[in-house]
Amino acid sequence: MSERLQKIRKVAARRQLDLTVVLENVHDPHNISAVIRTCDAVGVAEIYVLYTDPRLQELDFSIGKKSSGGSGRWVQIHRFLNHSECFETVRSRYQSVVGTSLIPPSTDLYSVDLNESVAIVFGNEHDGLSQATLQVLDQSMSIPQVGMVQSLNISVACAVTLYEAFRQRWSVGKYDYSPRSSGSTSPDREALLERYLRLQQEKKHFNP
Repeated sequence: MSERLQKIRKVAARRQLDLTVVLENVHDPHNISAVIRTCDAVGVAEIYVLYTDPRLQELDFSIGKKSSGGSGRWVQIHRFLNHSECFETVRSRYQSVVGTSLIPPSTDLYSVDLNESVAIVFGNEHDGLSQATLQVLDQSMSIPQVGMVQSLNISVACAVTLYEAFRQRWSVGKYDYSPRSSGSTSPDREALLERYLRLQQEKKHFNP
């Protein structure tokens, strides 16, 4: 087995198929790109991008994908323009939906269990989560801060949160891997591996 193929199998085996991110009306492509890179780093296989603001619906989202340092190939992006359709889809795949918000009551990030099937929602750079999204959350959480300004860039907030999920999941062995046990264990993971192998073949075709 080639080193590249072995790496693809290892990455697919460690993807957290019960963890995702939802971005609501995040308009800065650089922030989206940074989120994609973090998702790839911690093993998130897919994200959801929701644009309900008419001013954002014509954005060329490919800009964010192209500038994500190659990670955009390995993290699947689902784009939605309708709020209900987005969260119906998320609910069909993930058991709970939590969101970052400074509006009380909210639980601090380090007290939230991120080991189970969960979608984590982040609002845009200026307005945070919409009222419609706040109403569909199972839990609201906040990142502890002790500075004068209680605000983090969206990509930073996402990175902090995902690495807390990474820490929790790493500690219980959700990233454990060995070549002998790297076989696909579910249809979803088999489909993911097939997709990654196909992407690798396409890359070889266009970059001989």
